[in-house]
Amino acid sequence: MKKILSPSDLNRVRKAAKEEIELRQGPKDVRVTVHMGTCGIAAGARDIIATILQELSAAKVDSVTLQQAGCIGLCDQEPMISITNKAGEVCRYGRLDKNKTRDIVRNHILRGTVVNEHLIKDKGGKGE
Repeated sequence: MKKILSPSDLNRVRKAAKEEIELRQGPKDVRVTVHMGTCGIAAGARDIIATILQELSAAKVDSVTLQQAGCIGLCDQEPMISITNKAGEVCRYGRLDKNKTRDIVRNHILRGTVVNEHLIKDKGGKGE
């Protein structure tokens, strides 16, 4: 038999859903894009987006827009994310796992410190 939710239970569910919807709407200070093309999904992008959601929720951050996008042609770097600041500057991080993603959220997104060791490097050795 299914449990009937109380009004307070329904309000909790509503609040959680609203917070997740607001996280995916913009514009805000930072936009985080999780690349969810076939290659990204196969490499573990679902775990990456779930980790980002958990970290942002735990930190009660409301200045970040989280979105999904397809492949950008760097399949060997998947799973990957792009972080865009208000000025339009983009940092791309690749070959991520849950621990690297937590590090990026806690340092780059929450503190504004680029995490160089996880950046995807261009031919000149700089982050893209």
